[in-house]
Amino acid sequence: MSTPSDWHNITLEIPFASHQHATYAKQTIEVDAELQPQAVKRTLEVKNNLLIATFDTLTIRLARLTTNAFLENVDLVVRTLEAFGEEAARIPS
Repeated sequence: MSTPSDWHNITLEIPFASHQHATYAKQTIEVDAELQPQAVKRTLEVKNNLLIATFDTLTIRLARLTTNAFLENVDLVVRTLEAFGEEAARIPS
């Protein structure tokens, strides 16, 4: 049985053009639960224009895999915001 001291901790700070874009990224990414919740704990928060992701994992391999998957999701969100961000902001709600 592992104890919290056995876990590996990684924190990533991803800058966005605005607080709103960072919030969009958080809301988009957080709907997908971790595939191994017993082995990976993820926390997402937004501070100013930063998306801050903290991962606690049981193994270094899981840290690498989880971080890689997260960054792929961030890349997709960024490319989507670049393509549609301004257009979407002009649509009345």
